[in-house]
Amino acid sequence: MAQRMGFVIGINPADIPRYKELHAAVWPGVLARLKASNITNYSIFLREPENLMFGYWEYAGEDFEADMAAIAEDEVTQEWWAVCGPMQRALETRAEGEWWAAMEQVFYLE
Repeated sequence: MAQRMGFVIGINPADIPRYKELHAAVWPGVLARLKASNITNYSIFLREPENLMFGYWEYAGEDFEADMAAIAEDEVTQEWWAVCGPMQRALETRAEGEWWAAMEQVFYLE
């Protein structure tokens, strides 16, 4: 069974148009790496004027740490992060080592 995961991060208001443009055509190598690392049903939602983004995905693998390491080590993904990362504003309350702050699932309707 897939594990559902939610994350939140801020975004610089001036960067929203470019961020949307990039995510309308995510680089194929980034998408391939996510799929190879067992990430499915990945969505990002934007809330304005608060300028918060909520990310959701389902993890269908068996070794989350290894799959996340494979994503982090991927050169194309690193290039993608170098473009998108400066547009984002990490929450001050995030856990150590997090960029997107993990959220607790409190409800699910199947």
